[in-house]
Amino acid sequence: MPLPDDLPETLLDLAVPHEDINELTALATRFTTQPELGELLEHAARTLVQDLGTIGIRPEPPTLPEGLGDDLERWFPVYVAVAALPYTWAYHREHGIPDDVARRTLADLGRHIALHHRRRGWGGLAVPGWLRLHFRGELYQLGRLQFQRSRLGERTSLALGEAGLDAEPGDPCLNLHIPDFLGPLTPEACAESLVRAREFFARYFPEEHYRVAVCHSWLLDEQLRAHLPQSSNIVRFQGLFRTAYRDDKPSDGEPVGFVFGDPELPVAGLPQRTSLQRAVARHLLDGGHWYAGHGWFEL
Repeated sequence: MPLPDDLPETLLDLAVPHEDINELTALATRFTTQPELGELLEHAARTLVQDLGTIGIRPEPPTLPEGLGDDLERWFPVYVAVAALPYTWAYHREHGIPDDVARRTLADLGRHIALHHRRRGWGGLAVPGWLRLHFRGELYQLGRLQFQRSRLGERTSLALGEAGLDAEPGDPCLNLHIPDFLGPLTPEACAESLVRAREFFARYFPEEHYRVAVCHSWLLDEQLRAHLPQSSNIVRFQGLFRTAYRDDKPSDGEPVGFVFGDPELPVAGLPQRTSLQRAVARHLLDGGHWYAGHGWFEL
């Protein structure tokens, strides 16, 4: 699994920020000049695409050797994704996935590098394991929202059963995600994504029969309704869902990370320039906590 000769163009196709292209291209020469690194890359890429398309597999990342260097270590998951890319493309072609959907889905790699820039000031991937979903054919971006081929957990399936639906743990569901850097979360944009999702999965994964969508996110914390106007996009987004269950463990880092860029920022110094920033910050400053919400709705 060599890296492509046209690595800069491939990185641009994946929306990698221009400022990182030169560094990634220069470091890539080590995989050809140091055979042990080339073997490590190939092993990691083959592990990533093993049983490609199978839901729920979490490939173990390789143990990187000491002395690799901070630069190569933080970029290693990007090289793994690029080396695995031909297999991902082949999977998309075999399933007839439209090129524009495949391209925008895999461009999430560049978005997460941009998120790392915002958080740390330099390139990298804060949560490299997240991209396995994209490169294994489990997640697709359809308009404003992303949809992950997934399975119902015990607590969500119990909630569905209590609502009168025939549901068991392990049944197929679509796990809905809300990417950053993609404009406002308007009801119109969400509705358009849901229309696309219904058509997309019925056409390209007809054997999986997705009946419900689920979401596990701080955006579904019902406390937000007390801090935001009922006309806000987030409150209207919450209106799509029925509550599956509630967490009792605080998850303050999620809203701080998504709204302000870094989950470890001190609460006292959080800016309060927007209504959402004020809502998140003031609730924490008043001694409150934020929690991940868990919701579902029928497709």
